[in-house]
Amino acid sequence: MTGKELRQILLDKWGRSYDVQLRRTQGKLFLQVMWKYLEQASFPLNESEYLEHLHSIASYLDGMGGTKQVQKFIQETRERPRLGKAVSIPLDLGERSSEWIL
Repeated sequence: MTGKELRQILLDKWGRSYDVQLRRTQGKLFLQVMWKYLEQASFPLNESEYLEHLHSIASYLDGMGGTKQVQKFIQETRERPRLGKAVSIPLDLGERSSEWIL
């Protein structure tokens, strides 16, 4: 998956270019779809910086083998990002999880 493809998935689902972050919590890894989005005037990145950020996240997802999990979760979820509440997508990396969680 590329950064542009990840952005398109977000746009198709929620109509906005939401920020995404990888987070580790209690020994588990999550992709969080944050409530801030590129189309907001207060968003801290410009479009090229945002796409670069998405590209790096997408590269990590590909390397971890989590791309399909993320695509499926986003397609099926009824949650949506809202102020102060991110959509947390759990990444099940199986035996490889110790490679990514330090």
